[in-house]
Order: sequence, then C-alpha cells, then structure tokens
Amino acid sequence: MQVSQGNSGKTRVLIVRIGAMGDVLHAMPAVAALRQAHPEWEIGWVVEPRWLPLLRAGHALERGPQMPLVDRTYVASTRAWKKRPFSKKTIGEVRSLVRQLQRERFDLGVDMQGAIRSAAIGRLARVERFVGPAKPREPEARWLYSERAQIRAQHMIEQGCELLGAAVGERLIPTEVALPVDTHAERHCDALFDNVSPHGEKFALIAPSAGWGAKQWPAERYGAVAKELGETGHRVLVNAATSHDGLAHQVAEASGGRATIVPTSIAQLIALTRRASVVIAGDTGPLHLAAALRRPVVAIFGPTDPARNGPYGTAARVLRSASSQTDHSRHAAPEQGMLEITVSEVVGAALELLRAEQGKVVG
Repeated sequence: MQVSQGNSGKTRVLIVRIGAMGDVLHAMPAVAALRQAHPEWEIGWVVEPRWLPLLRAGHALERGPQMPLVDRTYVASTRAWKKRPFSKKTIGEVRSLVRQLQRERFDLGVDMQGAIRSAAIGRLARVERFVGPAKPREPEARWLYSERAQIRAQHMIEQGCELLGAAVGERLIPTEVALPVDTHAERHCDALFDNVSPHGEKFALIAPSAGWGAKQWPAERYGAVAKELGETGHRVLVNAATSHDGLAHQVAEASGGRATIVPTSIAQLIALTRRASVVIAGDTGPLHLAAALRRPVVAIFGPTDPARNGPYGTAARVLRSASSQTDHSRHAAPEQGMLEITVSEVVGAALELLRAEQGKVVG
C-alpha cells in the first residue's frame, strides 16, 4: 500500500522504537533505506532519552552537507514512567508527548518494537495508518495496530526492512547508517588518546556488560583475554558505564594491568568505537554499535541466536557453543554453553581480525 501525502505537502512517517541500544541500532538500516529512497519525506522517531545520541549529535560537527537519518526525535522516558506511573511528572510528560505527536499529523506510523508501550504511543499519536508486526514481541500489542505485516526474515535488521517496507509498499534493502558525529565526544576521545595512546597505537575495545546474566561471559575471562592481547603488544581498553563500574574493574584487575578502563557516555562510546581496531563483546549494545560503524568484532554468544541478532554487515568472528540453546529467559547465571567458549578461542579470533585490520593499513 502506498503512503498518502499529508496536508503539509510532504509524506510524514513516525518510527516508534524506544530502546534498547541494540534494538534501536537494528532498526536504523531500514530507516536509512527509507531515507535514501525518499529524501523528501519527513521522518520522526520516538525513543528513550538515553539513546538520543544514536540519532542526533548533541554538539554537531560540520562535515559537509549530510541528510540526517531522521528530521525530528520525540522523547519517551518509558523506563522512568514505569517506576512512577501515576506521578504528576509522568502524567505531564506523557500528555506532552501525545500532544506533540498529534500536532505533527503523521501519515504513517510504524511500531518497530512490538511492545505494548510502543504500540500505545503509536496509537495515541493518531496517525492515519499505524502498522506493526503480525506477531509482535508482546502479543497484545497487535490489537493496537490498524494494519499488521507478516514478517518472514530471520535477522532483526532484515525484519525491520521487511516491516517498514510493507508499511510503505516498497522493498527496502538494509542500508549503511551514518551515526552522528559529536564535537565534544570527539574532543574527549582525542584527549583520552593523548594520555593512554600518545603514539596512536591501534587498540582492542572490550565491552564486558550484558543485558542479563545468561548472556554474560565471565569478567575474569575478559581480563585474561586483555592480558594475552597486551602481551602480544596490543593496547586494550575496557568500556565502562561509569568510573565505578564494578564489572569493568573486575576485567581490569584480571588483566594484570594490561587493560585500561574508559568510562563513556553514549556519544563518547560512538567516538571511541570508531577508532577501535577490534571490539570484543557479547550480544549487547556496544557489539551492535561496532557493527553499525563497520568495525571488526569478536562476538561471544550463548542463549541468543546470532542468526537473528548477531553482528551484521561487518567483519566478524562469532563464537557460540554447539550446546547453546536459544532461550530469552533472563536467568542470572551465565548460560552453560557460553562457559564452553575459551579464552584462547577469543584471543585467536581477535588476533586474526587485528592482523587483517593491520593488513588494510599497510596495504
């Protein structure tokens, strides 16, 4: 079905993909494809405030004319709202968001999250057509859509293209995303490397955190990887949410002083990842950020299926035990199959990618 043109003379599309980090990144190639096909369309995106740096730079860096992925972002603080659903602040913020969206009079809304909260936001926006997956993540969400699309693709990025393509009546192919370049974040990384890498050495970036325990490869093993890479002459940085990140400190301690902890904001993590020679992580946001930035990755998988949400569009070595079973239950302990992945396997995969990256530089 073709999208109708609104009263403004431009077709206006609303994307609802609130979070989390990896999920937002997985939706972006479909939106980039839509932007490329229809640069004249106006695209809005509803997102959690913490993920705004993925869609727009807080402090833009001029690098010539470039069409942004979206024209406007709308903040939905759903995590905070869930904690205090009936507070005056929550009610005021929800009403403000709904008024904003209704004023925009979008011609099309697409729920790329498939959750009740994302479907409710799209419904309240009163878009002319509101499309979601026929089998959303939370089944009740489907009753809030005016239209439902059958999704057959396996990978999340391809699913996003299939859903958005069905909504606009066109075939969309995953398109490379140009993530925002933030001036302050770039300067922060420049200053960081003046201290930890004054000679401009290439480095491996370890992102040890995971969304839940079953996806968490042990911190001491990440530390052992850092130690071995350090002994081969490679600098190793460990991403941390804050300077008090306990997991990052466990990795650094296990590395025997070979790893340097680097606390970052999201904008700073984007700038840091752009500079990495290889990123080592589990199925988590920083891994998908590295893939979006086309950085080489070593991906350590367990209960989640890399065929569905593994690294996409970049050089990658995916490690997963044959004994691992796909299970999205949020168990606290690491999945047994993940524990079968050895330090030597991870180090070997990282060195292979580092050599390939060095070959590109020399060539």
